[in-house]
Amino acid sequence: MTEISSMLITHVKAGVEDIEKLHAWHGSVDKILKMLYANEQVEECCVLMTCNRVEIYVVSPKGSKVLFHFAKKMNVPERIVDFYDHEESMRHLMRVTSGLESMIVGEDQILGQVKDLFNIANSSGTTGKMINTVFSKAIHVGKRVRNETAINKGSVSIGSAAVELAEDELGTLKEKTIMVIGAGEMGTLVAKALANKNIRAIYVANRTYEKAKKLADELDGTAIKYEEMGGYIKLSDVVISATAAPHLVVTRDMIENAMSKRNKDILLVDIANPRDIEEATCQVQGVRLFNIDSLKSISEKNLTRRKSEVPKVKTIIEEELELLKKQYKRQNADRVISDLYSAMDKIRCHERDVAINKLKANHTIGEMEYEVLNDLTHALAYKILAEPTKVLRIAAEHDDEEYLTTVKELFKLNGGK
Repeated sequence: MTEISSMLITHVKAGVEDIEKLHAWHGSVDKILKMLYANEQVEECCVLMTCNRVEIYVVSPKGSKVLFHFAKKMNVPERIVDFYDHEESMRHLMRVTSGLESMIVGEDQILGQVKDLFNIANSSGTTGKMINTVFSKAIHVGKRVRNETAINKGSVSIGSAAVELAEDELGTLKEKTIMVIGAGEMGTLVAKALANKNIRAIYVANRTYEKAKKLADELDGTAIKYEEMGGYIKLSDVVISATAAPHLVVTRDMIENAMSKRNKDILLVDIANPRDIEEATCQVQGVRLFNIDSLKSISEKNLTRRKSEVPKVKTIIEEELELLKKQYKRQNADRVISDLYSAMDKIRCHERDVAINKLKANHTIGEMEYEVLNDLTHALAYKILAEPTKVLRIAAEHDDEEYLTTVKELFKLNGGK
């Protein structure tokens, strides 16, 4: 029977370099889809490529064999690849969209990535009823999980936790002015976590001004020169520092100077290692200083909370998996029923035309007579097939594949794709 098979290369077994090599060697998703679909044994296919995974889903009567040979062709080391059968593939895809297979449990980005990559395959014409059904179901599961559980609630990355802490301390970041020092990986995560917070202004400082400008432009913020950041600290409600500097970036003298020119408190959040902000700044009146240790406790607490939601997510996945299996069974029966009705209709139309031609030899046959004969033969055919249709659907729901096969052989049906 034609089913779904999958080949998985993910962060669970593969390192970043392994996945990057696959991206570099085999290029775009479109290219891999074309390579797969060119195989005459592949009826449908879809590819998921992100920074943490390369997953290939195919519909084929010999899916495992096809994917095994494709893995060899891609030079994928055996140690980093898994091959899943029909049910395992469906369950895994639902786990992916639910965030259970992500490096950060419950992260939201993967759901959008799956949607986008499915749309690429759909637009390329490499999907069909089977792939469309499982991906639509998996996307639905991802949405349901996020609506019904807290799997994605609470920041678990240090960058996001810094923003969450600032929001908790100030009550809101709306109409606040924020400075981010550092435009590297951590600084970028912080800046992006600040998006959609209705901030009045965001300043980005970095030793390389061009990097600061690039990040600031993405956020509709303002890039400032590294040596001028002291002048902007006095304008900020929150300063989050995340550089890779081996020395202090924000000193007590700098903060004292800034505070002497303002009449409200300032929140300093240091997420660098080694530290960017001098510990003595917390002794300056009106200054609240938090470091990476404070944030680790927030992220660990949130991660523990997310993990406690995993059993609920698994329950939803199993419920939806059962519904999906029933849906596929109905589709299997519907294919046989459709072919049966097509075969019956072909016979009906032939015999109707034979009867009309015989009548025409001796009588005048008008449009009314034609409609009466057409309706009569149509009603007979559909009444004859009404009971067999019910029986076929029951057989499919009870996994009676042999019964469906017998019907196909008995009536010489193609089954079709």
